[in-house]
Amino acid sequence: MPPHSLGSGTISFGLVSIPVRLYTAASSGNVSFNQLHNVCGSRIRQQTFCPKCNRTVERAELVRGYEFAKDQYVQVKDDELKALEGEASKIIDINEFVPLAEVDPIYFEKTYYLGPDKGGEKAYRLLTDAMEKAGQVALAKYVMRGKENLVLIRAAQNGLMLHTMYFADEVRNFDEVDKGQSAKIKEGELDLALQLINGLSSETFSPERYTDEYRHRVLEMVNKKAEGQEITIAEAPAPRAQVIDLMDALKESLAKRGVSPEDATAKKPPAKAGSAPAAAKKAAEAAPRKRAQAGRK
Repeated sequence: MPPHSLGSGTISFGLVSIPVRLYTAASSGNVSFNQLHNVCGSRIRQQTFCPKCNRTVERAELVRGYEFAKDQYVQVKDDELKALEGEASKIIDINEFVPLAEVDPIYFEKTYYLGPDKGGEKAYRLLTDAMEKAGQVALAKYVMRGKENLVLIRAAQNGLMLHTMYFADEVRNFDEVDKGQSAKIKEGELDLALQLINGLSSETFSPERYTDEYRHRVLEMVNKKAEGQEITIAEAPAPRAQVIDLMDALKESLAKRGVSPEDATAKKPPAKAGSAPAAAKKAAEAAPRKRAQAGRK
């Protein structure tokens, strides 16, 4: 099933205009539940209640309020907010190009696919190929649902993707968080940690290797219940032992992967996955040939 188109827009690239369509790039796979009355099993209805008037309030009686001080609000009407919204424009005006490596992933919020709209195929292809060859991404502003967004456009998977981003004042300062600078790293701990990282390293990112096991367990349980099957609750796994000595924990982790601490501290370059078995296989295949050659001499 193709992704759902959310609407159209136009990328403004200098004097070039590229009509595009936005598509949903991803959706959450979380399992959602409704709230039921445990007596009769019926779905409940949420009601808005005013504790001061001691009665249920209808939706038509509601108004937005901004809390500027404790329990003090200013009322804001919908038409007042509407007047402050960004201009209803479908133009995605590129302001500048920067290297992708210069953009911290913390700024990324949501991702959309961009596809060429009717008549924009050639210009779309030109911008995609040029950005990919230049190794640059585009920063622009774009009004979506009345809200002004900072967006990043990048060439990926032979097309263009649009990422909505947080503004700088929306990202909290990491300097306010303790990063353990006072901790002292023991001699050899860094070498063991690096060896463990190398042992767990892969050449490429393969997201298909990871699945939401909890979601699968929930759906399996729900399906069994729907079929009338009895559910047995499994015992909770034993909690992990608390790490007391970091060096011992690193050595034990390496031992489980068949690496001795002596090999780790020797700072040998990590063997690529599958290289040892391949070498053993090659040696085994060569052995009969060597014996045969020796017998002919």
